[in-house]
Amino acid sequence: MSKSILVIIGSPKKEGNTAALVEWFAGAARAGGAEVEVINATKLETKVNGCQSCRACQKRAEYGCVFNDGVKLALDKMMGADAIVMATPLYFFSASAQIKHVFDRMFSLYKWDNATNTMKTCLKGKIFAVIASAYEAQGFDALEQPFKMTAEYTGMKYLSLLVPDAGVSGEVRKKPGVREKAEAFGKRMAAIVAAPPPP
Repeated sequence: MSKSILVIIGSPKKEGNTAALVEWFAGAARAGGAEVEVINATKLETKVNGCQSCRACQKRAEYGCVFNDGVKLALDKMMGADAIVMATPLYFFSASAQIKHVFDRMFSLYKWDNATNTMKTCLKGKIFAVIASAYEAQGFDALEQPFKMTAEYTGMKYLSLLVPDAGVSGEVRKKPGVREKAEAFGKRMAAIVAAPPPP
C-alpha cells in the first residue's frame, strides 16, 4: 500500500518559484512510490477569515474544524496523510497569508485539557515539512520556526527544503542544481513514509 503525502501550496503565483519546487518535489515523490495530493490554499473556499478562536472544536470528541469549508476539507485530508508539506514563498519573514490561514485552523486537530495541562492530537507520528523559497538569502529562520516548533510539540518528524536566492517569480527554474535538490527531497520523503515504523 503506497503512503500519502499532502502538499498545501500557499503561493498566489501559478507559475512562480514555489509552484516549480512543488512540481519537482511531487514528481519525484510519486516516482518513489508515494501518493501525492497538492491542494492550492489560494483557491480554497472559506467561510471565516482565519481561526475564530471559538473553541467549538474543543467541545466535541472528533477532530476537525466546525466551519465546513475548503480549509476544513484540507484539514480533514491532513488526518489521513502520512506526511504534510507546507509550501510557501517567504513574505515579510513569514509564510504567506494563505498558508497561515490553514496553519492556524490546525488548532482544531488538537485536543487540550487545561485542567490536567495535557494535549492529544491526530497528527502525532506524521511527517511535517516545509518547502520555501525566498528572493534573497535571509528570513528563513523566522519563517521556519513556527513549523519546526509545531512539529516538535506535536511529535512529528520535521523536514525542510529551503531555497534562498530564488529570484523573482519563475526564475528558480533557471537556477542550477535547484531542481535536483527538490527532486532529491521528494525521493527522500517517499522513502521515509514508506519505511516501516520502528518497533
